[in-house]
Amino acid sequence: MKELADHLSSVRMMVLTLFVLAFGAFPVASSLQTLRTVVDPNSFLFLRIFTLEPEQVGISFIAALNFIIPLMAIGLGFDSVNSEFNRRTLSRVLSQPIYRDALLLGKFLAGLATFAVALVALWLIVVGAGLLLLGVPPRGVEVARGLGFLVVAIAYGGVWLAIAMFFSVVFRSTATSALCALGLWLFFFLLWPQLASAIVSGVAPSEIRSLEEYAAVQDIAMGLMRLSPGTLFSEAVLGLLSPETRTLGPMLPAQMRGAIMGAPLPFDQSLLLIWPQITGLIAAMIVVFAAAYVVFQREEVRA
Repeated sequence: MKELADHLSSVRMMVLTLFVLAFGAFPVASSLQTLRTVVDPNSFLFLRIFTLEPEQVGISFIAALNFIIPLMAIGLGFDSVNSEFNRRTLSRVLSQPIYRDALLLGKFLAGLATFAVALVALWLIVVGAGLLLLGVPPRGVEVARGLGFLVVAIAYGGVWLAIAMFFSVVFRSTATSALCALGLWLFFFLLWPQLASAIVSGVAPSEIRSLEEYAAVQDIAMGLMRLSPGTLFSEAVLGLLSPETRTLGPMLPAQMRGAIMGAPLPFDQSLLLIWPQITGLIAAMIVVFAAAYVVFQREEVRA
């Protein structure tokens, strides 16, 4: 609770929240202006607020969140542990009846709760703006899918918060931990797609003779891309907010026999479709936090 209160009352939290709100407002405003001309009541208008890519901005709300969620999570966690060591307060705190695991878990949960508060506020603002400008309330299935998107976004932020805390535990310098976390984010955001494409080009056969070989190559490419948390987040959000999505990878014509193209999937079927992506995000968050916990348990904390 102390860490949560410190986060919510800090200037950094105000700056990060304003940054997220301002960065997300432009795509939403343009999307709402475009959606006001849509008259089809069965077109999932509220979900299209998140996924529509307006011409004026050139980026959807989801793409903007995929960019700013890691930055906000890194900003909350890059100095969570090493700043205490540099201020000579870590050894004093641990000299009290407070265990190391309680300290680290408290910092992580406080950062995750702070991030969730900012994201819920942004989600409510988007839904409120949609109610005012579209003039129609969302249906129950749209609310359920929107809440599912919120959970996925919080899990995605938790991955990068755990990564930032891991570097904060490993490095004593806050600048070094921030640079390492930002460098890893840039690697996955910019370099990993090109690197994965090069790996696939190296292992793929020189000539593809059948649809099965093509599907196998695409499966390898998608498997490599899914090592990036951003890809898992994008696929999970696509399955939730685009009910027409029936697959997240290549499909052979035989697999599409009998399918009604464009028909929306039920909410439970969409959850089954994206369940591996959600599990991957949660597992990545737990694994990285566990690694930070192991390193922190073995560190010398005396100033």
